[in-house]
Amino acid sequence: MAGRRHRGPGAAAAPAEKAKDFKGTFKKLVNYLSRYHLAIIIVILFTIGSTLFNIVGPKILGKATTEVFNGLISKIQGGAGIDFDKIAKILLTLLCLYLISSIFSYIQGFIMASVSQNVAYNLRKEISEKINRLPMNFYDKTTYGEVLSRITNDVDTLGMGLNQTMHQLITSVATIIGVFIMMMSISPLMTLIAVITLPVSAILVMLVVKRSQKYFMAQQEYLGHVNGQIEEVFGGHGIVKLFNKEETVLHEFETTNEVLYQSAWKSQFLSGLMQPVMAFVGNLGYVAVVVIGGYLSIKGTIEVGDIQSFIQYVKQFTQPVSQLAQVSNMLQSTMAASERVFEFLDGPEEEQESFMHETLIDPETGKERNVTPDDLTGEVAFEHVNFGYTRDKRIINDFNVQVKPGQKIAIVGPTGAGKTTLVKLLMRFYDIDDGAITLNGYDVQGFDRSELREAFGMVLQDTWLFKGTIMENIRYGRLEATDEEVIEAAKAAHVHHFIQTLADGYNTELNEEASNISQGQKQLLTIARAILADNKILILDEATSSVDTRTEVLIQEAMDNLMRGRTSFVIAHRLSTIKNADVILVLKDGDVIEQGNHEELMAQKGFYCDLYNSQFEETA
Repeated sequence: MAGRRHRGPGAAAAPAEKAKDFKGTFKKLVNYLSRYHLAIIIVILFTIGSTLFNIVGPKILGKATTEVFNGLISKIQGGAGIDFDKIAKILLTLLCLYLISSIFSYIQGFIMASVSQNVAYNLRKEISEKINRLPMNFYDKTTYGEVLSRITNDVDTLGMGLNQTMHQLITSVATIIGVFIMMMSISPLMTLIAVITLPVSAILVMLVVKRSQKYFMAQQEYLGHVNGQIEEVFGGHGIVKLFNKEETVLHEFETTNEVLYQSAWKSQFLSGLMQPVMAFVGNLGYVAVVVIGGYLSIKGTIEVGDIQSFIQYVKQFTQPVSQLAQVSNMLQSTMAASERVFEFLDGPEEEQESFMHETLIDPETGKERNVTPDDLTGEVAFEHVNFGYTRDKRIINDFNVQVKPGQKIAIVGPTGAGKTTLVKLLMRFYDIDDGAITLNGYDVQGFDRSELREAFGMVLQDTWLFKGTIMENIRYGRLEATDEEVIEAAKAAHVHHFIQTLADGYNTELNEEASNISQGQKQLLTIARAILADNKILILDEATSSVDTRTEVLIQEAMDNLMRGRTSFVIAHRLSTIKNADVILVLKDGDVIEQGNHEELMAQKGFYCDLYNSQFEETA
């Protein structure tokens, strides 16, 4: 996909995408996480505990070093020498502290991983459920890739960000505070020297980041361009060969690749400078600390072991400072992902339930009850229907038609006439602006949307089959159907013989795009699925334009079997296939300009007649 962004080497140092409303998104995320408050409190406590036990370690280890030093001096002076029992007790205490710290760290890691994965699981589930509640006009304005990105990339980023940022943030803050207190307890003067090196490091890092930022952005942008070019060329490789454009394509790629190369090596070189710069400043700090520490030790202000402890604390102190910068970057990405996820979940929903249920008197009980799809016979009426996808642009104008049960209604007309729109209105994918659509005299708005759609079966021009067996794909029309009923539906759809020729028959596995069978075979399988569903009203978007003549005949026979005894709406592209329709509606600019059967409309010698004859005119 052109423009898709991929993270290359060194991209972690690139500036993170920022949320438009960081504060508002943070509040929503905290509110969402409140259901896990007990687990998060435990994580915080165990993280702090693990960090504190880890911080105390160098101080105790310094005591052991001091004991060794004092023992050696004592030995030189003729004393008792090193007290190994005392050193053993100190080291045993240190071992226990580090063991407890590790246990605490393991517990918090386990709990936090569980929380983050539960959050990701629940968000995916909520997004999946939300997709079914969104109004159809949402998909008119939003690409499928965008929706897919919310449920994959954004949720993954959020889950991973939660797991890493919370742990690192708590650990870094606790380490900075704890280490600072421990360093102050050893020597305020040495602490001052150590702290002075931090702003020097920060300034140098900021200079490097500021310089490298534009190269990182260019790297990400042109990485997307390169991937887009590769994907386009591979997708249209035959066309490139046909028009002898290999040199042109190669030149375009080399130009883009050169820009990517220049920005990538500059960004990675500059980002690579940060570590040696920080190491250089840090080493200067260590030298100063050792010199001052040695001086203070000679004066007897601090012990020798304290110098060792302090150097370890300096290392621990600088590490969380750099981690906080990474956490800040990661937190921005997490908030940006959270914002997109919550924006999706908070979006307007389609009203699923009706508040004006149509009712009737049950003939068996004599009591009033809601009308269900089982009560419908297929009688349909459009009464003065007006509709536009936007208020300022009307598509359907004062549309009227009466359809009797069992009739075959063909809808024809040029592109943009409103043929597909009528079908969408009938199934309440969209609600009309004015007028009424009724089934057996009952307003469609008096049915819950899901309940209403149980009355309809559809066979679309774009066949949809999923990864699974042929048996499972046909049974999708009615999940409780037996194998025998599935086979009978396949026979009625003229696809049974083809299935038997396959090695695994009905257990043949279709791949993700069902590309291991032909287009015509796909269409017959979708017709078998609709036959099995046995709905009262059928909607058929004729799909014979991309198949050969023999397959077209099979599909037409299967569709005739499907429509027998049912009210059918056929959106026709090849007018020769709807000559036997009971009523043909000729649409133009949202209006029914002609209405009647084939013979009547041909006799009128109007728009339909011209449209029909144009399909059989021979081109020069």
